[in-house]
Amino acid sequence: MPLYDPRSDKPYKLSRSRIENFSKCKRCFYLEEKLGVKKPDSFPFNLNNAVDQLLKDEFDSYRGTENNHPYLIESSIDAKPYDHPDIEIWRTRNQGIGIELKELNLYIYGLVDDVWINTKNDKLIIADYKATSKKGDVTIDAPWQISYKRQIEIYQWLFRQNGFDVDDMSYFVYCNGIKDSKVFDNCLNFEVKILPYKANDSWVTPALKEIKNCLNSDELPEESDRCDYCAYNRKIKLFG
Repeated sequence: MPLYDPRSDKPYKLSRSRIENFSKCKRCFYLEEKLGVKKPDSFPFNLNNAVDQLLKDEFDSYRGTENNHPYLIESSIDAKPYDHPDIEIWRTRNQGIGIELKELNLYIYGLVDDVWINTKNDKLIIADYKATSKKGDVTIDAPWQISYKRQIEIYQWLFRQNGFDVDDMSYFVYCNGIKDSKVFDNCLNFEVKILPYKANDSWVTPALKEIKNCLNSDELPEESDRCDYCAYNRKIKLFG
């Protein structure tokens, strides 16, 4: 991954996940994007990825047809999978949906899970798939799930920047693996809920300007009290 160079005329590419890194910790973001000090990689969530792909394939089977996915019908959501020739591009690694911001010399992009269309007003609806396995009902109300909400909002912003009319209402298709089945039988069953979220992407443009200022600065941002990596480094220094 090329490092940020303020002298370059080529737009610097920032993915949705790297914008999220900035939202979580400016110092870690700066260390990675400008100084090349990358945080340790996390383990891949292969089961989650499998659920994502299965949901994509399933929703795709209804895309462009007269039929609708049962999840949308059962949840009384006035929407259908959006039929667009670029749907695969929008969710393909190293492609996605993007926009060049010439005034900031940045190229912002993201990979969506799905796009639906509101059958009443023809506005696009951003949908995101999530998978977990926990007792009780799934929600999007936990403090750490603010990252999920920012994710949706960046996608909404990207589609609006590309000229699409986007509904404020978005949805999480949340699959919760059931762990109390008496027999495994090579099958993991899920309880699926569609959770609505009324998003607000007004923070995105100011954040991108702040990111640009951060990248152009010669000063390393201060450590964050909320960052696990910063806390780990503080502890290490006690023994140095």
